[in-house]
This record gives sequence, C-alpha cells and structure tokens, in this order.
Amino acid sequence: MYKQPHLEPVSDKNWLTVLLLSLFLGGLGVHRFYVGKIGTGILMLLTCGGVGVWALIDLIMIIVGSFKDAQGLPVKNQG
Repeated sequence: MYKQPHLEPVSDKNWLTVLLLSLFLGGLGVHRFYVGKIGTGILMLLTCGGVGVWALIDLIMIIVGSFKDAQGLPVKNQG
C-alpha cells in the first residue's frame, strides 16, 4: 500500500526574494520586513543586523529552509 507523503504548509513568500534581500540588505533587516516580521526587522535595522551576526544566521536559516514567516510557516524553495 502506497502512502502519500505528508505535505507541510509553506509560506507564500518567495524563497529567492527572501534569499536575495537577506544577502544584499540583511544588515538592514529588509528580508524580515518582507516576511511580515516588522518588530524584529526594526531591531535588525537599529543594530545593523546584530552587528552582522544575526544577519548571517538568518541567511544560513534561509538557505537550509528553516526560516519562518510571521505566521510561523517555513519559507522554502518551491522549485
């Protein structure tokens, strides 16, 4: 008997857009504004991406698919 794989819900935000925003504007938190995380986006803006460390962690999380949007849904590469 074949069992259908469980499909988890994913964010409607575009993974490539989030990746590019994080890569080029990660220190300003622009990717967080894009996914709806306004509060942490402001914190990243004020701290220059946590002096770069927070921005780097977010970039790694986006690449591996564990970064989540404001609704808690993972932002994953769909293609």
